[in-house]
Amino acid sequence: MTSEKTILPQVQLGQDGPMIGAQGLGCMGMSEFYGETDDAESRLTLEKAIDLGINLFDTADMYGLGANEAFLAPFIAANRARVVIATKFDYSRTAEKPDDWSIDNRPDFIRAAVDRSLKRLGVDVIDLYYMHRRTDSVPLEDSIGAMAELVKVGKVKWLGLSAVSASELRAAHAIHPIAALQSEWSIFTRDIEQEVVPTAAELGVTVVPYAPLGRGMLAGRTVAASITDTDARRHFPRFSAENRAANMQLVERIEELASARGASPAQIALAWLYAQGRSLQVKTVPIPGTRKRERLLQNVAAASIMLTSAEMEALAPLASEVQGVTV
Repeated sequence: MTSEKTILPQVQLGQDGPMIGAQGLGCMGMSEFYGETDDAESRLTLEKAIDLGINLFDTADMYGLGANEAFLAPFIAANRARVVIATKFDYSRTAEKPDDWSIDNRPDFIRAAVDRSLKRLGVDVIDLYYMHRRTDSVPLEDSIGAMAELVKVGKVKWLGLSAVSASELRAAHAIHPIAALQSEWSIFTRDIEQEVVPTAAELGVTVVPYAPLGRGMLAGRTVAASITDTDARRHFPRFSAENRAANMQLVERIEELASARGASPAQIALAWLYAQGRSLQVKTVPIPGTRKRERLLQNVAAASIMLTSAEMEALAPLASEVQGVTV
């Protein structure tokens, strides 16, 4: 199921942010991690996303060691009024230290990181600035306080957090309004539904699910089987040899449901996520990543698929049967 004419419905970012399409685009794979890149097709995919109603584009300073932000810069410059650009800080990973995955929430690091991102993105202000991960070695008052300063001086418009607990989200929001929470959420990963999502709904925070397609696993057995030696996913527990076979049996159940609907497995996975968001009464803007226009069209079309209660019930137990921890 695809639709060249699909225009996404919109939701508000946070309590006072702009209206954004109900699906964003994760841009990480355009530069690193998921096998060989294709700059030409990625550029065409970015342009097609705008046509389809996507205006939230997600990157981070460590994707491609800064290359992903730089790659997006010409696209942003050509479409600045139509683009809500989201990026993140935190990891100490650089071109000089590509294997340094340490997390730094210190105010001085944040101030330096935002300037580097502004320069690479070629913008005067970042629309949505996320703390990529939190370390409790730095008090939230210090890290969120430093982020709030960036809003005050006009370098950032809205603040976001990623992969935090409900209590951390609430505490941060009390220091400065948090517009968005980015966490992993999919048919296979549902931990945040217990406490984090209800807290976000209460506070008016938009939930931005990353890896809504299980890092490609929920896109179908063919996609999951096509991972190459240059793909970081081959090191992930759910894709390991001992776990993949069992997980592919779960994916087969999604494929059967998708076939009956005339849809793709990825579309069913995204439709499920939209349904969960409605059920839990939280604004939900998944950011599936792709560098291909064909998959982009399929993903966007999923926003118009309404699953039945029977289909939701059939999908409900899958998360408890997945083998391998998430990353």
